[in-house]
Amino acid sequence: MGESLHALAIAVPTGGIAALAYLVVGLVIGVESMGIPLPGETTLIAAALLASQGDLNLWYVIGAAAVGAIVGDSIGYMIGRRAGRGLFQRLGRRSRHFSAERIERAERYFHKYGVWTVFFGRFVALLRIFAGPMAGTLRMPYPQFLAANAAGGIAWSTTIGLVAYKVGDNADRIFGELSIWALVAIAVVAVGAYVFFKLRHRRTRTEIVAPVAAPAVVEESADA
Repeated sequence: MGESLHALAIAVPTGGIAALAYLVVGLVIGVESMGIPLPGETTLIAAALLASQGDLNLWYVIGAAAVGAIVGDSIGYMIGRRAGRGLFQRLGRRSRHFSAERIERAERYFHKYGVWTVFFGRFVALLRIFAGPMAGTLRMPYPQFLAANAAGGIAWSTTIGLVAYKVGDNADRIFGELSIWALVAIAVVAVGAYVFFKLRHRRTRTEIVAPVAAPAVVEESADA
């Protein structure tokens, strides 16, 4: 693992396809950070997995993701600062991602945790989209926002990138060891779920049939 990381670190990609891949990573994550729902984290994971196969440079992937996160969040901050709360109201009418409930939840996080919401929000799908525009709307001082934004973007891209890379680098060994146990676990869960729903269905039928049968007994006793 260490040797592979070192090899990736010193290898400088020259292919245009690799450069395009880094650009896509940065753009997707940047646009998501501006407040537009896109699969930023999924894109980072996919690129890190490609790096584990030697197709990309891991550190370039992490760098592109970090730059995209920082720049995208900053643009989102400026948009939110200029547009104000009306921005979220307009977006809420167009997309369920910006529902009033989600916006209120994000705003509560900001009021409660301040700049920590920007830092840790990078690891949460909801806050990853709202962090920049919401911080601007609430008039968070930009130097504080930028510091938390940069730290969170670098920490997130490095953590997710390294974890995905390690999983990809050891995928054959991991899935080879877990395949049998995974099948056993799936079988146990399937049997347990079948038994649970079967018993639940039987109990429901009993509860429905019992009240119907009861009046017949009462009427028969009355006739007697």
